[in-house]
Amino acid sequence: MSPSRTAPTLELEALVDDPKTKVIVCCGSGGVGKTTTAAALALRAAERGRNTVVLTIDPARRLAEALGLSNLSNEPKRVENITSDVSASGRNGSAVENGELHAMMLDMRRTFDEMVYTHSTPDRAEKILANPFYQTISSSFSGTQEYMAMEKLGQLVATGNWDLIVVDTPPSRSALDFLDAPQRMSSFLDGRMIRLLSAPARAGGRGLRRIVGAGFGLFAKAVGTILGGQMLADASAFVQAFDTMFGGFRERAASTYELLRSPGTAFVVVAAPEPDALREAAYFVDRLASEKMPLAGLVLNRTHPVLADIPAARARDLADQVDKTGSAKLASAVLRLHADRVDRSDRERRLLTRFTNAHPSVAVVPVPAVAGDITDLDGLREIGDRLTASR
Repeated sequence: MSPSRTAPTLELEALVDDPKTKVIVCCGSGGVGKTTTAAALALRAAERGRNTVVLTIDPARRLAEALGLSNLSNEPKRVENITSDVSASGRNGSAVENGELHAMMLDMRRTFDEMVYTHSTPDRAEKILANPFYQTISSSFSGTQEYMAMEKLGQLVATGNWDLIVVDTPPSRSALDFLDAPQRMSSFLDGRMIRLLSAPARAGGRGLRRIVGAGFGLFAKAVGTILGGQMLADASAFVQAFDTMFGGFRERAASTYELLRSPGTAFVVVAAPEPDALREAAYFVDRLASEKMPLAGLVLNRTHPVLADIPAARARDLADQVDKTGSAKLASAVLRLHADRVDRSDRERRLLTRFTNAHPSVAVVPVPAVAGDITDLDGLREIGDRLTASR
């Protein structure tokens, strides 16, 4: 299967080799091979000489298994058995030296805890971490995962240890929620409830009732009914302790957002040749364009190219003729399987044509499906070969 004539080809080999590429963000709906694509690109980059880390935000454990790690944690773990890629010799006439590959999985709560310790005094940090309201929002508040993903990405970039960072985002449309994280967090921190809860600290310790007047009684009653009286007290204590960190929250989120818009970042949208997945891909492409994010292109995963130049109708006619002879049942079965594959390939081609007609400037690379699951480095290497094969 080939991309529509109007679609340029996505050259992923050049992307991972380019020293100017510092961050690759893989996004797409669930079940399209996004995690595998991210791991395969990271492995390819490492074996072509770049020190690479892949950060997954997807809770699936497949990435650790394929990389030969017993588990992934919030800190980068080195992947062993990385080999140099002799096909990369074109840069200097000899095989490249090995890079290193590390892998990690975002631990949202631990990242939040680390941020509190880093940007607060020890005493204040202990008070924040012990607060029940903090324990709730650090693990379940809407937007916390996306914000912490940005925080972790910013930390990885700040170390200067990596030539390339590959980010595997959550499935479905939430994959782009981290673009909204700074604004969502700012809206939360600037909201009326937060301002009321932090009022005593901002007013030198005077009571909330004296500051906001009788209106606070209604506010406290309403919020207390929803949260419970103790939760309201915990929230007030948390916000007062956390108040001085709010500015740093926004600044770091804004900095990472600008990193995502920089020329050193490339977004790769991953989809399967299915209507729902390509609709989601179109959403990602449009959203990235509206945010002026640098889109590299679309990986159309698990395609089914035709293996022989025999039309489906002709294959079925031949199978019928074979069936009439009462022999060569295997040949008949193969012809019918081929006909089904041609039909499937035609459907995939029509879906891709519809996408490229709507987005003619988006580069595309189709990646043929592999048999079975990807469970080891050799499997990831095969995916890397298919992602970067010349067409």
